[in-house]
Amino acid sequence: MEENIQAQDNKSRAVWILIITLLIILVLLFYILKDMEKVRVFIGGSGWIGLLVSVGIYGLLGASPVPSEPLTILISVIFGPLNATLVAGTGNLLAALIEYFIGSKIGDASTFARRKEKLPFGLGKFPVNSPIFLIAARMIPGYGPKFVSLVSGLYQVPLLLYLWTSAIPTFLGAAIFAYGGFGLLLLRMKSWY
Repeated sequence: MEENIQAQDNKSRAVWILIITLLIILVLLFYILKDMEKVRVFIGGSGWIGLLVSVGIYGLLGASPVPSEPLTILISVIFGPLNATLVAGTGNLLAALIEYFIGSKIGDASTFARRKEKLPFGLGKFPVNSPIFLIAARMIPGYGPKFVSLVSGLYQVPLLLYLWTSAIPTFLGAAIFAYGGFGLLLLRMKSWY
């Protein structure tokens, strides 16, 4: 009986922590997105401090439905594609850790188990702590990084395994957007002249 009460208290505490964390993230995102021009000017004029702030912004964006790709292209234009890849990869890895933490506080695995079974290419048959599942499922549109991060936290995938399997597709995706956005900018500039 006492164990049930303790478990319910822990679950209630986890739900409140999750709600408070999400509210803080939403408030911060509201202020950041409200005046993106000021954010762009700050990042561009602050050098390496602007890059560090960008990593934090990625962390906030990762826990929200707002995409971070425009920020990657912006940083690529200001600081070059290599710096943008490093910042976006690091920031999105931070976001993945936040999502992992949120997933570790969710108590019900049944919803995730049903969604996992519906993954294409037979990925649902792999255990959650399989590197193949952790890397490949992260790249599926519609499920993607948020699903894998939440499920990894929920099933307590070892953090070191989670980090390196998250880093591979995260930095690869960051490089694609950083170099692709930078290349598109160069093509656009050539058409101006």
